[in-house]
Amino acid sequence: MTGLDDVIGLILAGGRGRRLGGQDKAFLTLGEETLLVRAIARAKPQVGELLINANGDLSRFAPFGLPVIEDRIGGFLGPLAGIVSGLEWIRENRPHARWLASFACDCPFFPLDMVEHLIAKAESESASVAIAASHGRHHPVFAAWSAGLSVTSENVLCDQGLRKMDDFVARFPNTRVQFPADPADPFFNINTPDDLARAEALLTL
Repeated sequence: MTGLDDVIGLILAGGRGRRLGGQDKAFLTLGEETLLVRAIARAKPQVGELLINANGDLSRFAPFGLPVIEDRIGGFLGPLAGIVSGLEWIRENRPHARWLASFACDCPFFPLDMVEHLIAKAESESASVAIAASHGRHHPVFAAWSAGLSVTSENVLCDQGLRKMDDFVARFPNTRVQFPADPADPFFNINTPDDLARAEALLTL
């Protein structure tokens, strides 16, 4: 049975926030806390160790006291670059770990029991990847990835030219876990000022 020590968490915080005027999403304020503070609070109890994936000036994350890893391949290639970088980091630094659990910092309501359900489903079906789903959609940035996946940034992003998460997931045995979407979708994400306003309203539910 997988324990917390076997799971490394990775918060993806490398988005450029184009539809938010180029603002750093991780530091947008919702209620009285930034999105990154909220993500850390929800993710940390679910994993044995938590990392942040980001690009640019990494010193802005120093106050959080968590390891920060950059994409191995630059150019803002999307969340897949962060996931593969996380798997490479585990291989080099935490070879005992069995799973990488990934989270997006712009989804402030993701489930507090997400990781245990993803890993339980993956192990019961001998799947290498378990993806969260809700409201008829799946959310591949919220997933549990087997630490044994033999992938590198160069192979995935350069040799194979992959960018889409679904294309990457399809290369491995995978499964989905449905999460309730009532009263609100737990994987609602913030991309625009209107989304941020909606998230503020959801805080009162």
